[in-house]
Amino acid sequence: MVKAKVVFASITGNNEDVADIIAEELEKKGVEVETDEISQCDAADFEDVDLCIVTPYTYDEGALPDEGMDFYDDLNELDLKGKIFGVAGSGDTFYGEYFCTAVDDFAKAFEKAGAVQGAPAVKINLAPDSEEDIQKLTTFADQLISTYEKSNS
Repeated sequence: MVKAKVVFASITGNNEDVADIIAEELEKKGVEVETDEISQCDAADFEDVDLCIVTPYTYDEGALPDEGMDFYDDLNELDLKGKIFGVAGSGDTFYGEYFCTAVDDFAKAFEKAGAVQGAPAVKINLAPDSEEDIQKLTTFADQLISTYEKSNS
């Protein structure tokens, strides 16, 4: 069975909602999913799963979540070759050029760790409550599974 770990960082609950939508979609496809808040797990947990997903918020002008800094630093040091990753997050377009930059930063960390991007990053403005947002996250989950299946066939 395919295993996924979904890790979220959230102040307002929006990124926890993003994580929950992704986890639910993966479970519908038969994936075994574990979801955790970023300060409650270790980046090394990704070594034990097939799909590695992070849903971070971006603070202020492009800052990573404070509670996720150790996780982020540890992620940069891992060897995740053979793992599929995806990063999705919500932010506020009010911040312009800094909108959801933590999504990009986590994607770079996964690439540095040798993981393969399984789906294009998803950036949601505020809460993921529109049909369009839910469809983006559903497609994201489907693409992660598809990439995993192609890499293991």
